[in-house]
Formats: sequence, structure tokens, C-alpha cells
Amino acid sequence: MEQGIKREMRRKDRQLSPEEAEELLRAGKYGILSIVCEDGYPYGLPLSYAYEDGKLYFHHTAEPGLLNDSVSGEIRACFTVVGDTELLPEKFSTKYESVIAFGKLKKSEDKLGGLMQLVKKLSPDFEEKGRRYAKASLDEVTVYEFEIEQMTGKARR
Repeated sequence: MEQGIKREMRRKDRQLSPEEAEELLRAGKYGILSIVCEDGYPYGLPLSYAYEDGKLYFHHTAEPGLLNDSVSGEIRACFTVVGDTELLPEKFSTKYESVIAFGKLKKSEDKLGGLMQLVKKLSPDFEEKGRRYAKASLDEVTVYEFEIEQMTGKARR
């Protein structure tokens, strides 16, 4: 594990169990993928995703762009999902739940498999139609695989 992600959560009283964090990750609709670009600037990109067996899957255009140009080989990344939130104006606070995952990001060698993970999560009633759509778009997309090394969840409920 990398040095920067060994820190323990400061507010342990709000830490979710690993099972709760994983459930929030499964249920989330989108998250923010964060990387550091070649020029040293951080880049956060909101993406739909799927989670299965300790890995996250994303799809993006196959065209050149900041994400595609920044991911060569395997790089370190962070992915954040925010679940339910509720402002508590009278308390100057917020109810929230979130998960932060650290890990390695790379372009997937199994594009169809990654796309099907997304179809199963985001369009479960249209799996066969999704398979045909995914197969037809393989040349137009890049599929990313994010292997989670560490994940923590936090909530104020």
C-alpha cells in the first residue's frame, strides 16, 4: 500500500463498516474519478460506474482527451462517491454518506466485459440490448478498470 493512503480516518465515530461502504459503492449512481495529469495538475471527472469484486469500471470516449492522454499503463487514482445528503441549516451542518477508494487505474483489456458490468448496473432490464449496443461501440470507447487497494466510508446520519 502506498504511503499516502495509510492514514486512519480522523472521525472514527463516523466511519462506516467495510460492508456499509461497499453497499454505498454498489448503490451509487456516479462518482468523481481523480488523477494527477502529466503537467502535475489534479483532474476530477464525474463518471457513471459499476462495481464488482473489488474493481470499478468506467467508460469514456476513445478520442484523445485529458483522461485518455493521462492514463498510460497503470496509474494511482482516487474515486469518490457521495450518497444521500441533507442540509441541516439550523445546525450549520449536513447529513451525508460517502466513500473514498484509492487504487490503480488502467485501460481495460476486456472492453466488452467492463461495458457489460455497466449495463448490468445501469440498465439491468435491457441486458441483451445492452450487449448488442456495447459490441457495436467497442471502437468508440475506452473502458477503464480501477482496482481498489483501500476504501473508507463515512457518514453523519
